[in-house]
Amino acid sequence: MIRYLKLVHMEIYRFRIVLMVLIGVTALCQMSALIWTLKRALSDLRGEHPEAGTYFSSIPLRITFEWAMFNTQMWFIIPVLLCISVLSLYVFFIWYRDWIGRNAFIYRLLMLPTARRNIYLAKITALLLFVLSIVGFQLAMLPVHELVIRLVVPAELRADSHIIDIISSNQALVELIPRQFEQFFYMYGAGAVVVAAVFTAILLERSYRRLGILYGLLYLSGCGLLVASPMLLFGTNESVIYLYPTEIYLMLLLLFLLVASASVWLGMRLIAKKITV
Repeated sequence: MIRYLKLVHMEIYRFRIVLMVLIGVTALCQMSALIWTLKRALSDLRGEHPEAGTYFSSIPLRITFEWAMFNTQMWFIIPVLLCISVLSLYVFFIWYRDWIGRNAFIYRLLMLPTARRNIYLAKITALLLFVLSIVGFQLAMLPVHELVIRLVVPAELRADSHIIDIISSNQALVELIPRQFEQFFYMYGAGAVVVAAVFTAILLERSYRRLGILYGLLYLSGCGLLVASPMLLFGTNESVIYLYPTEIYLMLLLLFLLVASASVWLGMRLIAKKITV
């Protein structure tokens, strides 16, 4: 367990600068957009800048957190998409980086006095922690944004909003922070399954080289077809579906669990038995 945690710490340490940059860009974009929006709205309400109203569909007599989040959502979406893109690329780079260079780091990594499965588990754990760190940072920024609104907008021009309405008004927050825990579990659980499947495809390529590329693509295609099989078999027309929604949901859940189990088992077997130093 200690060696596994050390490997997780190593993966986090190697990505720390990129993660801090992503967090910094996110904070800068969101705070700048929020302050600019509030200033423009206030200038319109006070009659100091009449054309400010052209930037917004409507400006309420009392500005709310909900209204501010709705009118700045594009500047929330852009950094979120940036984070998703970087983490998606890092799913590949977290493995291929270890093979880059003359003295490939993977040789030393595979010779560590620990079970090779810990290397696999450490990498997938680190990626999940990166995702949760960004989501947690976004949640932590909400009170900061609220404080900014309280500092910029006078009390007589400000109204309170409910947290549910605040999140619902911003599409980036809706996608990052589902309202119910079950939705959070399903969404990020499905993401973890996708990462595990991609990890296995990468290890197939590393194990069999050129032929491994074909194996990896076939494996990912098979996983995708397996998960999509209920919709391919039953379609979306309710008049021809002979299963209850709960039964279809359970079928999808079992298929995701099957893909996750197969991906983790095959990935661990490849890194333990097939990949050599």
